[in-house]
Order: sequence, then structure tokens, then C-alpha cells
Amino acid sequence: MPAMADETSKGPVVCVFCGASSGKSPAHLAAARALANNFHANGISLVYGGGTGGIMGEIAKTLVSLSGPASVHGIIPEALIAFEQQGRDIGKPTPIDASVYGQTTVVKGMHSRKQMMAKCVTEGGPGSGFVALSGGYGTLEELMEVVTWNQLGIHGCGVVVFNVEGFWDGLLMWVKAAVNGGFVSEVNKGIMVEAKTAEEVVNALKDYKVSEGRYKLNWSQN
Repeated sequence: MPAMADETSKGPVVCVFCGASSGKSPAHLAAARALANNFHANGISLVYGGGTGGIMGEIAKTLVSLSGPASVHGIIPEALIAFEQQGRDIGKPTPIDASVYGQTTVVKGMHSRKQMMAKCVTEGGPGSGFVALSGGYGTLEELMEVVTWNQLGIHGCGVVVFNVEGFWDGLLMWVKAAVNGGFVSEVNKGIMVEAKTAEEVVNALKDYKVSEGRYKLNWSQN
């Protein structure tokens, strides 16, 4: 993604965590397409896990078809490229088609992938943040890490769960239970924001308010 001259001229960059599977309900892929359309309408660039299947592939190729390859940056470990292409008669893994899925950066491991995705977001303009669409273990892990980083003061970007057909209801109930049980402070319960439509996702990122309960820690030397 090209560097801009100053902070105010940067466009928003949103990292979307989501499944490499499509899910059983067509609503999950429809939500990915709707989110891509709203990103296009609002000049938002996408950073994601670099997969070409499932919800990952759907949001990436939809946004590329609308905004062009420069609007999407997939970041994927080398091992996952090989895994994605298992069963195909292609010999060694082939490069991901930029004209369909946007720019791809291949990294060594999962930690470097997440660090790079977070860096893209924190260097983006106003309205940048993190969104979780439906997904499995990896999606949940990535979501909770950026929530934790927000609470610790590592970043101050918005974190939104796109709750398609109640997919994230259990997680949102857990947050309430954690607050009621004294494990999450009342002022930090809103670090993670719920949205039920693509429009609500974009608005939640634009209007995101940093929690007053975030830890005031100095991470500049880490």
C-alpha cells in the first residue's frame, strides 16, 4: 500500500478476520460481499489473512472487483499457501493471482503475519480498525488478541464483531459474564463493538471511542 504524505491524507485500512470456509448458511458469504461493497463506497483498504477460499476469498475478490488489486493486501504464512493448494495437481505452490485477490505478502509464521496486519491498520487513516466476520478457532484467536492489545494500550483502533445470524452471540454473552464476574472492568466492556450490518460495521469504526479503562502502559521500547 503506498505511503502517504501525512497522517490526515491516509485512507482507512481495516483488517478483517474471517473463516477460510464458507459456513453452512449463505448469509456468511453475503455478509462478506456486503462488507466489501461498503469498503469500496467508503474508500477503505482491506488487510486480511491471504486465503483464497471461503469468507476470506469472497471478501478479497469482491473488493478487488470493485476497487482494484491495490485495495487488498493478503498476508499469509508460506505453510498455509501449501495447505490451501493441497489436492491440486500443481507441483509446488503457485503465487496467488493479484488480479483476483490483490497484493499478497508471504511471511514465515503466524506471529509475523499478525504483526504485519496490525501494523497496516495502525498506520492507516481515521476509521481504521479490526473486524471479525464469522470463522473458527483462528478467527476467534486473532479477534481476542487485538481486543487484548487494545486493553493493554498497544493500539487504539476500533474492534468490531460483524454478528451475522447471531454467530457471535455466545462471545458477547461471555463478555457480559466476564464483566459481571469481575474479570473485565465495566469501562472496558465496550472495547469490542457489535454490528449487525455492513453499514453498521463501517459506522462503528468511524465513531469508535477508545475506552477510558485502557491500561496506560509504555510499549515504545518493545
